Amino acid sequence: MEKGIRKYFVIFALPTMIAFTIGFIAPFIYGIFLSFCKFTTVTDWKWVGFENYTKIFFINGNLDTSFIHSIWYTALFTVVSVLIINVVAFAIAMALTKGIKGTNLFRTVFFLPNLIGGIVLSYIWLMIFNAILQRFDMTIVTSQWTAFWGLIAVVCWQQIGYMMIIYIAGIQNIPGELIEAAKIDGANAWQLLRNVTLPMLMPTITICSFLTLTNGFKLFDQNLALTGGNPGKLSQLLALNIYDTMYGTTGWQGVGQAKAVIFFILVALISVTQNKLTTSKEVKG
Repeated sequence: MEKGIRKYFVIFALPTMIAFTIGFIAPFIYGIFLSFCKFTTVTDWKWVGFENYTKIFFINGNLDTSFIHSIWYTALFTVVSVLIINVVAFAIAMALTKGIKGTNLFRTVFFLPNLIGGIVLSYIWLMIFNAILQRFDMTIVTSQWTAFWGLIAVVCWQQIGYMMIIYIAGIQNIPGELIEAAKIDGANAWQLLRNVTLPMLMPTITICSFLTLTNGFKLFDQNLALTGGNPGKLSQLLALNIYDTMYGTTGWQGVGQAKAVIFFILVALISVTQNKLTTSKEVKG
């Protein structure tokens, strides 16, 4: 029976592969090609070689620091958000798996922000932040750092509940007899966490770290709605910087596409590295 099904694998997989090729692979390859072209539409292009890539960092012979700034600003934002989201989500998950009353209600409340769209969520928080900050004669875009922590607050509030659900599933999957054996051997709460819970949760930590890492690097809608890159483009994350280059500067679509290619390579390298580091620490069954 199983061998009979395997014979028709290509037939079943073919529609998905065709859709994947049309919807992702072909546009991706064409996008790389366009990064070496000057264009206004995808059919009106002129080959310029590496000119677009040089313009990323230099404009008329002068160093353009906007893209470099957005890289380190995004990297810092991602590191801070990944740490806060995962630590808080794990702590809440641990608390909600202790059998306290109202656990299901708490899970629902913590998860609800993830159901709200990033644009809507950001506009709501924008009104809240500015209502508070105006008492101090400030707004969310008074400086790049008020914008930074505003973005951190919004993203953490939105994603912690989602990661919490994943951590809860991982914690509940830890064999109860393993925990009981550790307790019988005299392990205290810290030893139980360090030597049993965390090692057994490494697959879950890998998933959550990967999701929060990629979400941090590719964040766009919250950045656009909450700060718009202000003040003076100092709060632009990478995705917004690329968008602003492509649609905010006439004739720079090719430069924006070149930035997008570098963006993809950067995120891919970091994601693969993170995945290998966390996977290597997983407990092998």
